[in-house]
Amino acid sequence: MIETDAVIVGAGPVGLYQAFQLGLLEIEAHLVDALPAVGGQCIELYPDKPIYDIPALLECSGRSLAEQLLAQIQPFGQPIHLGQLLSSLTSKEDGWFELITSTGTAFTAKAVFIAAGVGAFQPRTLKVEGLEAFNGSQLLHHTPALDALADQHVAVFGDDELALQEALSLASATGLMRPASVTLIHRRDAFTAEAATVTRLRAACAARQMSFIAAQPIGIETQAGRLTHLHLACADDSTRLLPVGTVLALLGLSPKLGPIAEWGLAMARKQLVVDAAQFQTSVAGIYAVGDINTYPGKRKLITCGFHEATLAAYAAAQRLQGGAPVAQQYTTTSPRLQQLLGRVPGNAAR
Repeated sequence: MIETDAVIVGAGPVGLYQAFQLGLLEIEAHLVDALPAVGGQCIELYPDKPIYDIPALLECSGRSLAEQLLAQIQPFGQPIHLGQLLSSLTSKEDGWFELITSTGTAFTAKAVFIAAGVGAFQPRTLKVEGLEAFNGSQLLHHTPALDALADQHVAVFGDDELALQEALSLASATGLMRPASVTLIHRRDAFTAEAATVTRLRAACAARQMSFIAAQPIGIETQAGRLTHLHLACADDSTRLLPVGTVLALLGLSPKLGPIAEWGLAMARKQLVVDAAQFQTSVAGIYAVGDINTYPGKRKLITCGFHEATLAAYAAAQRLQGGAPVAQQYTTTSPRLQQLLGRVPGNAAR
């Protein structure tokens, strides 16, 4: 059990800025995110597209924004637990909260900040009876280390840039790292990937480095507890039995509210209702910031999320101090804040 002042649910831009504000107030915090990397929607939906409405930045990408926010909290050393969905949140009689993630990591915290955006991003998967039993072993939603696929029949599902690039990368492997075969599968012979990538795919198929099948999976075959074949319904109305050792379902991600809806918090249209002064939910000590919350005049903008995170941090600090006012300091003039940020010499320990 990890004991901490606060747990932040979500490591997107607003969650990262929430961590920064808590760090300035010397409130210990851990971040939890279902994704394997920080950045939230910015990384998953538009990592390289330009953003023009972040204060003082004429232009940045989703990726660079996440990188800069991550660098900003680096002096505080706040642990980040990735690839873990917060599955359970329970209020305790002493005013603390107990939280447990999908991987079993457990926390007790005095405050909880929900910065989950539009929900936890979870991989879209293949709806084939029996296939889910192989999730994490032979059914994967990300490409593992190349040696894990050596001499295997690999089926890649997807039609976007990532799916095609990964299939091409596997097909170009050489030596002992090379899979036995690589087959890209999509329901039709049309893709959302870049035209140049599609051209590379067709060239690789023509050179018999890999294969493409316009089809959908309709069944599986197993032997001794292992997945061995996929039954495919092809676009030309034929059927096909494809040998497989690993299935890579690179079908993108979809946001799901998930367990948040079960925590007993007041909601409106799948968003958490908060007050616009403290951004506290219907449960004292639990705050919601960013796209996950709603209140009169709400705007779903990153800059609004930064404002919400600031006020929520001060509200939590006052609550943790038993209601005593929180002294406001400025990074331009406070030696203590400058020490915390590593800008001047000194011991920044709490």
